Amino acid sequence: MNKITLMMHCNDQPGIIASVSNFIAQNGGNIVYIDQHVDREQNIFFMRLESEFEKDILDLDALKEAFKNTLVKQFVMKWRIYTSEVKPRMALFVSKYDHCLYDILGRYNSGELNAEIPFILSNHLDLKPIADSFNIPFYHVPVTKDTKAEAEAKQLEILKKYKIDFIVLARYMQIISPKLISEYPNKIINIHHSFLPAFVGAKPYHSAYKRGVKIIGATSHYVTEDLDAGPIIEQDVARVSHTHAIEDLIAKGRDLEKIVLATAIKLHINRKVMVFNNKTLIFY
Repeated sequence: MNKITLMMHCNDQPGIIASVSNFIAQNGGNIVYIDQHVDREQNIFFMRLESEFEKDILDLDALKEAFKNTLVKQFVMKWRIYTSEVKPRMALFVSKYDHCLYDILGRYNSGELNAEIPFILSNHLDLKPIADSFNIPFYHVPVTKDTKAEAEAKQLEILKKYKIDFIVLARYMQIISPKLISEYPNKIINIHHSFLPAFVGAKPYHSAYKRGVKIIGATSHYVTEDLDAGPIIEQDVARVSHTHAIEDLIAKGRDLEKIVLATAIKLHINRKVMVFNNKTLIFY
């Protein structure tokens, strides 16, 4: 069986679900999942659909062309069709923190992530031994204030060489440039603690501890030109109290970062995220 995933949105209007369902059935597909949402304020209809086809009857290019020339024109849709036969190619960008990298590579090795990891890129050499232990190519691209443009050009060259579909910033401690963001719109996933904007700087947990915070959290989002303000994919929190030391807060925060980032990656890989007006719709 081949499984395809259709994601689309358009102005809300009668007959969309029936028309799409009939189109799938007429082309030999069997719908195994369907979910939809209507944004009443903006009158936008969103839908995610999975359907299965016998391998010998599915011509994906022909299916896309037929869909484009009929329903897309009729309903003026924005749409994408993906096939389960193609694994997305994910690049990992890291700096010196290793907790997210170890977690992602562990899940990757166990088959939990339906993706390929062609390489790991870093602005430091500290995590190269980890890449080597997992037999994944490692690229060291240093970044300074004076070499940022040169480093970006090198990054883009490597990304194009490996035909990367999306990038994961697994605690990559550099600001991504507008050029790279424009090349991968809603395809760069970041993770950070959820103390922003209240506790900024190099030691947010220390600042939060001094204020006696009662919860800590992590946020994973797509990267936009507005720093740490892109569409949110996943978040989680943990409660803390006066009995927790700074080291406890940091440990809990790192655990949350690993889980939240892994969840966001899986949602993206499995085509369960739709972005509209700097906001995400998550189809669980």
